[in-house]
Amino acid sequence: MFLNDQFLLKNDIAQKLFHDHAKQMPIIDYHCHLDPKEIYENKNFKNLTEAWLAGDHYKWRLMRANGIPETHITGDASDYDKFLAWARTVPKTIGNPLYTWTHLELKRFFGIDLLLNEENAPLIWDLANEKLATADFKRRNIIINSNVKVVCTTDDPTDDLHYHERLKNTERHFQVLPSFRPDKALNIDQDGFIEWVERLSIQSHITINSYQGLIEALKARVDYFHQMGGKLSDHALDILTYEEADEKTLELIFQKRLKNEALSPYEISAYRTETLTRLIGFYHEHNWTMQLHIHAYRNTNSAMFNQLGPDTGYDGVNDLPLTIPLQRLLDRAEKEGKLPKTILYSLNPNDFFVLATLMGSYQKHTPGKLQLGSGWWYNDTRAGMRHQLTVLSDTGLLSTFVGMLTDSRSFLSYTRHEYFRRVLCEFIGEIVERGEAPEDEDLLGSLVKDISYHNAKQYFGFEHSYVENHQ
Repeated sequence: MFLNDQFLLKNDIAQKLFHDHAKQMPIIDYHCHLDPKEIYENKNFKNLTEAWLAGDHYKWRLMRANGIPETHITGDASDYDKFLAWARTVPKTIGNPLYTWTHLELKRFFGIDLLLNEENAPLIWDLANEKLATADFKRRNIIINSNVKVVCTTDDPTDDLHYHERLKNTERHFQVLPSFRPDKALNIDQDGFIEWVERLSIQSHITINSYQGLIEALKARVDYFHQMGGKLSDHALDILTYEEADEKTLELIFQKRLKNEALSPYEISAYRTETLTRLIGFYHEHNWTMQLHIHAYRNTNSAMFNQLGPDTGYDGVNDLPLTIPLQRLLDRAEKEGKLPKTILYSLNPNDFFVLATLMGSYQKHTPGKLQLGSGWWYNDTRAGMRHQLTVLSDTGLLSTFVGMLTDSRSFLSYTRHEYFRRVLCEFIGEIVERGEAPEDEDLLGSLVKDISYHNAKQYFGFEHSYVENHQ
């Protein structure tokens, strides 16, 4: 039966593990793209389109595939007409996880147990909008009612963290912590780099007229993020290369860029390698976790990028060489005694075995110090999650995995944690059914609780009173 209590749970042990163990655990959403300003202001959504479709390029891609005009996706059509366009698309999405996610969100958040289509769209629009106007659907109450204890946003080093500070002083049900995302510091070849350096100088109160000044300013911002409760960094390494350079060479590269002179591929790679290496040392100093998101191929449709900009649904998967540059990066940090806890994600599922076997060479002291990150973006599906769980189980310790995240801009994405936990319990139930693990509910129940919640709490060091000590 569609989305009944046992969906995805194909045997008795899987059902017991989910309903008696995984389901009750709180959520630690350690990587997302929610706006801390929105969380702080705690407003209601004006309608279901704003809550559900705004910024959701997962849905936008499927709408385009269904022939929906851009006016009804990112254009100037009314919110109601955009919702109707999505309702026309949903019946066509069977087989795609968005069909399940759409109805799971309707059911869990709104209590609407109807199959969305063009005919019943007006009714669902009215029912959902009525609830969205209530106090339970203010931004923060959605987080609270979803049993979320920690939210880690994604923040540029130049962000002043003003709203994080306000939330720290006012919110008592959950934490909102910043994550350090210095992509603009590493992307020396991209437009806007010089202007970004100027903003960094202002925010750090450090004059940046040299490469050493840049590094001092970045360290100052890492220190500030740490003071504000930050425990993670994040990097989009769409292209991963490795080239070493000395301080003199780095200074020459930096000065060339400040003069708007063109840089060679070697200079770009050397600057990125050496700057990232210095950042890695700062993360280790604070016992942070470093996240590396690898092999997205962004803005593939140049015409639509010029029209709409980034993050609008025109990204693909990259397949460049990975093993050698990543090994050299990790190995250098390890030799210098500065390798932090690290989570490795790839948008290319062909990289999973590369990441898993490589990280196994650097495990040390901390359980699961290096993590094979959860299925990300296009891998955020049942098949992608199961592939990630299989590779992790085959090459390392599933028991130390820190579990799921939303990686989302939507406040209605917390059902992905339920979806993941069901897939996890299905996966373990199959291992038991094959006779490869005992049908020991205590043993396996502890395993799914750890992966759902306890491992992340311990790994990231979320020991605040907001994070309850669930057994």
